[in-house]
Amino acid sequence: MTDTIAPKPGVDRISLYVGGESRIGGREDVLKLSSNENPLGFPETAGIALAQAAGKLNRYPSTDHVSLRAAIGEVHGLDPDRIICGAGSDEIIAFLCNAYGGEGTEVIHSQHGFAMHRISALAAGSEPVEVAERERVVDVDAILGAVTGKTRLVFIANPANPTGTMLGGNEVARLAAGLPRDVILVLDGAYVEYVEGHDGGAALIERHPNVFMTRTFSKIYGLGGLRIGWGYGAQDIIDNLNRVRGPFNLSDLQLAAAEAAVYDRDWVRTCRDLNTSERARLARELATLGVASDRSEANFVLARFRDEAEASSAELNLRTDGILVRKVAGYGLPNGLRITVGSEADNNRLIASLRKFRDENQ
Repeated sequence: MTDTIAPKPGVDRISLYVGGESRIGGREDVLKLSSNENPLGFPETAGIALAQAAGKLNRYPSTDHVSLRAAIGEVHGLDPDRIICGAGSDEIIAFLCNAYGGEGTEVIHSQHGFAMHRISALAAGSEPVEVAERERVVDVDAILGAVTGKTRLVFIANPANPTGTMLGGNEVARLAAGLPRDVILVLDGAYVEYVEGHDGGAALIERHPNVFMTRTFSKIYGLGGLRIGWGYGAQDIIDNLNRVRGPFNLSDLQLAAAEAAVYDRDWVRTCRDLNTSERARLARELATLGVASDRSEANFVLARFRDEAEASSAELNLRTDGILVRKVAGYGLPNGLRITVGSEADNNRLIASLRKFRDENQ
């Protein structure tokens, strides 16, 4: 590392992001339950659209994403002019921090919240402020108490990652009402589609112009490999985010696949129904093994073992059986393992491995 060229303050405080593992040396039967991916893959409609778009690789893509924004607006009942698209919701989060953060500002995030909230704040030069949760649920009063004159953004993931817990609508509304009007409340809704009837905060945005929501095509739509996300909020916020957005941040391949996917409502219902039933079964089976978990509203369950040592032993046992889950000590949950809800067969294999672990470690 050179002594003469230093990054701006904050960048050196960012730990390099480590994604969920996907390989185990010497095994070809690896079951990856570490990255909250859709076990059903992606909708056929998106695959067809992707193949058709591949014939235009020599052309620059749309700069305004008008067709995708119109599709999102039609499906979700939103104003397309107030939608912005990005390379996953991660990029939208970065836009928010770059546009509204910076030196001398603070960005609030919750104790066990998504890592990119803190990372994006630091990258923009803001000071991230971590606020304690209450039993792994966002604490509205604690957040309101942490707001200062320097606060510009408040991030909460709802449902949350990696806990799977969800803040009720009344509490979210109370948080929005309690924030100063010059502080933006960002509702990170990567897992919203797994909660039937949940609008991700769209109605709240109409009452509070300082509320903004982000969404992704990586989870229920199964397009994580393409990196597509979007955000919705007041027109002035959208205009400012577009000022910091690169003109060609999404390719025609991404745009075409996402547009086809968002119209495939049958796919969303099928995936949500599978996830709901298998998530409940996984939580019940964990309970019979003496492993606690909070009620999850996402496509994963946070299994909480007695202590860090037991969690590490369970993770090693699963790995030995070719199953990868996510250790979450970096999120302040050293006794936890985040387990993606897989297919029925996937979950059968996982449960059998955990039963063996428990039988051998009574």
